[in-house]
Amino acid sequence: MIVFFSIVIVILLLVIFYQYKGKLQRNKELRYIYKKLDAIMKNKTNEKVLVFTADGELISFLIQINNLLEYNQKILAKYSKLEISMRKMLSNISHDLKTPLTVVIGYIETMELHNSFKDEKDKEYILEIKNKTNEVMELINKFFDLAKLEAGDKEVPLTKINMNEILREDILKFYDVITGKGIEVDIEIPEENIYALGNSEAIHRILNNLISNAIKYGSDGKVIGLSLKYDDEFSYVSVWDKGKGINERDKDRVFERMYTLDDSRNKLNQGSGLGLTITKRLVEKLKGEVYLSSVPYEKTTFTFKLKRINF
Repeated sequence: MIVFFSIVIVILLLVIFYQYKGKLQRNKELRYIYKKLDAIMKNKTNEKVLVFTADGELISFLIQINNLLEYNQKILAKYSKLEISMRKMLSNISHDLKTPLTVVIGYIETMELHNSFKDEKDKEYILEIKNKTNEVMELINKFFDLAKLEAGDKEVPLTKINMNEILREDILKFYDVITGKGIEVDIEIPEENIYALGNSEAIHRILNNLISNAIKYGSDGKVIGLSLKYDDEFSYVSVWDKGKGINERDKDRVFERMYTLDDSRNKLNQGSGLGLTITKRLVEKLKGEVYLSSVPYEKTTFTFKLKRINF
């Protein structure tokens, strides 16, 4: 009897041991699958998940995972082709429309120069036509710039930039406009010169977009701020206002192409939805990052950071 019970105990122990060993093996395989999937998604590769196992359920699971990966890769490839096609289309349309619009503007300016309009009403009409034509031209130029940025056709050479100097230049350009609207200007630029890896033309364009955006959407807060801060690695430029701000729903989408806030449909606040997209692409070209924080009617801040140069 004792021998029988001993045999039963040994068998149970062996069963428990093999179950425990099998669990360890499955956990190991699942960890490998997780890490492999994570690497595939991050690097956007066309790999499959391969595991040598005798576990039938795990094999079925892997087959379905690889089917999903294959489907996802086809979707990504289709999306990539669509993006390339759209960029080419934007570039071509922008280029094709610029020439006739330039001719139209040229004719209008010639007519103005020769004082072709005697009636004041006619002068008002032609001025309105000119203004609208210039608006369309500006929008087309934005499309063209964005298309070139996204296609990688626009060169943005990086060099050592004095950030203090650029910020002072740009806020001065807007100073009369801002104060003319009765808006207070809060400027924080350190005495010490801060240098960053960047491109002066691109940084001017970024600041122009962010300051214009603050004036257009944040002027009701009656204060607009510009600050330059830094640490050992980066310089940080912030443009802020205390206007109506941006709600949580829109925060992650303001940098998307053609995305405008709901109230921007109001004619007074109308925008193209391209300015912030161009800003983001330019910051990325400078190897930097741009981000937004917003509490409506308290503070809305757009900040971009660039690699600091300490020599």
